[in-house]
Amino acid sequence: MLKRVDFNGNPHVGVYCKANDFVAFVQPHLREKDLKEIEEALEVNVVELTIGGSSIIGSLIAMNSHGMVVTDFIEEEELAIIEKNFEGEILIIDDKYNAAGNNILANDYGAIVHPMLRDETVKKIEETLEVKAIKATIAGLNTVGMAAVATNKGVLCHPKVEEEERKMLEEVLGVEVKIGTVNHGMPYVGAGLVANSHGAITGINSTGIELNRIEDALDLIR
Repeated sequence: MLKRVDFNGNPHVGVYCKANDFVAFVQPHLREKDLKEIEEALEVNVVELTIGGSSIIGSLIAMNSHGMVVTDFIEEEELAIIEKNFEGEILIIDDKYNAAGNNILANDYGAIVHPMLRDETVKKIEETLEVKAIKATIAGLNTVGMAAVATNKGVLCHPKVEEEERKMLEEVLGVEVKIGTVNHGMPYVGAGLVANSHGAITGINSTGIELNRIEDALDLIR
């Protein structure tokens, strides 16, 4: 299922929400209607969360079904909420590039990471997510988590992805890569789309053509 939502007037849902196939973490203070839309579209439990007191949790968390990587300024009570609602390993990233959601693109088959991450950090990411992680860019961008959205069924990618990058993505993530935009032409699809194997939510400004591309790329048509 694919639904258009906005978070208190903000269409950049990927900045404020992160999901895998079992749980979605979202910023606090959303309308009950929006929480229900997220739950129905993604078929998951929805948990309100901040990271370091910030609502931009989609930029600060990366996860798949096996594990989660979260920025190092998370507070103890926030980590406790994650531990209560998330089954899997949790890595608190210790690196200059610590915005995990922006810098890691992952599904259950592989991960692409910011090319400037330390090798030691990449190894820990691999152990936590239980996948092979490759340093690379998408459309020349280091912030790979904002340049694409990956599930176990497909990838929607920045429209300026290079052919060599696209082939690499398909090899590492094990699914087909297609291009698209969100929110009426925004190429940073990770900022305006949250998806898992069951469904997706995207910003209220996304057009019919964009919705069709999302459904096609992530194999959401039933």
